[in-house]
Amino acid sequence: MATMTKGLRVVDADSHMTERHDLFTERAPKGYEDKVPHVVRINGEDTWVVAGKAFGRAGSGGTIDHDGKKHPFRDSQAVWGIERVHKAAWDPAERLRLLDEIGIDTQVLYPNAIGLGGQNMWNSIGDPVLVRLCVELYNDAMAQIQAESGNRFIPMPIMPAWDIEACVREAQRCAAMGFRGINMTADPQDSGSPDLGDPAWDALWDVCSGLNLPVHFHIGASQTSLSYFGTTYWPSQDDYVKPAIGGASLFQNNSRLLLNSSYSGMFDRFPDLKMVSVESGIGWIPFMLEAMDYELEENAPAHFKKLKKLPSEYFRDNWYATFWFENGRGDLQHLIDTVGEDNIMFETDFPHPTCLHPSPLEIVDAKIGSLRPETQRKVMGDNAAQLYRL
Repeated sequence: MATMTKGLRVVDADSHMTERHDLFTERAPKGYEDKVPHVVRINGEDTWVVAGKAFGRAGSGGTIDHDGKKHPFRDSQAVWGIERVHKAAWDPAERLRLLDEIGIDTQVLYPNAIGLGGQNMWNSIGDPVLVRLCVELYNDAMAQIQAESGNRFIPMPIMPAWDIEACVREAQRCAAMGFRGINMTADPQDSGSPDLGDPAWDALWDVCSGLNLPVHFHIGASQTSLSYFGTTYWPSQDDYVKPAIGGASLFQNNSRLLLNSSYSGMFDRFPDLKMVSVESGIGWIPFMLEAMDYELEENAPAHFKKLKKLPSEYFRDNWYATFWFENGRGDLQHLIDTVGEDNIMFETDFPHPTCLHPSPLEIVDAKIGSLRPETQRKVMGDNAAQLYRL
């Protein structure tokens, strides 16, 4: 039984909710039931189909079975259907029961089948009207889950990244429904929009800043970044080793978001804009904070002087990151102090391959116990509670 975390309000800043097979069809307007994402049995396998096109397996989205046993990625998430995974992976009522059992108060939710940043959907649908409808149906479903949970679930709505004006409207609509942030793809240029450093996105940053909507970037939240997963391992590696190499590589892939955003000047224009690097860990951040200052001054001194702050200072003022299994090589307090104890949130990643399972608070109890009491409170829940207005 966890002792050091007892009495703390724990907010899990990264988990995933597998999409139920009827998530879209039960909300679809009449005549659209066969056009929105739905599941069809193809060659003996449940498959997501939208507008007559298959866009991926209707998989489990998790590695935890009905009995609570965790399995390797290749034996579970890569092959299971939704019927094999723990019911809490897709059933909100069962997830709440699990949260009560493991001592977690609130949980931030991200998608699975539609893409960690929603990219699978808009990359599979050619009709802009239909894909906009699908985005709204998904976000409406998440708003219902949040409301019915009494804000114990904080889902992150996806954005129509191919259209900046549509993103602005959807962000405003989501704020009106009570969402506490947005889930953005790392590479909107994959779907035909400018990259996030283009001033054309200032309209979205203005809305997010003004409505207190932190912008979230989950690792693997674009075709560009997710392709990294499949290119970093050597082909000769064992098939069980490949996901380990791909997963570890994805953690540091989010560093390019920190670099690009800090160099772009967007935080000078929108100093209250907040961004979150989700499921990236924090161990790489201290070196990157040093490197981003050094490299810019060395290679672009004129641009370096134009920024209002050191590039590394934008992390302190504008970024958050999540961690779960790291122990700072035995000195987690030093690592957290270096990154910034106000910029870090705890996560479990349930029910994904790297999740803390079956007893996340017991697993981290010793390392959390090594922290100062104030740091414990901030990292385990207070930072997230402030960011998400809980």
